[in-house]
Amino acid sequence: MTAMSCAAKVESQVRRMKKAERERPNLLAQTVYIGTLGLLLVLPVVAGAYLGHWLDSLVSGYSIRWTMSMLFLGVVVGGLNVYLFIRDK
Repeated sequence: MTAMSCAAKVESQVRRMKKAERERPNLLAQTVYIGTLGLLLVLPVVAGAYLGHWLDSLVSGYSIRWTMSMLFLGVVVGGLNVYLFIRDK
């Protein structure tokens, strides 16, 4: 290796390290990211629970069939939302 190629390699590594330092997410960005993940998971679960409860209230007698089904569907949809959000990031 010549001195020129070593200097170019070191210079390239320094540029890469400085770029990584500039683009490092700060605390606020990380908090927003985690909050978004939480909402992507929780909102479908809550919506499914409310929808299932409303459907169960339309049926005479005591039933939690729709509530449990929609709750499970909300968990699946929420998990899929989180997976797709992380995959695209």
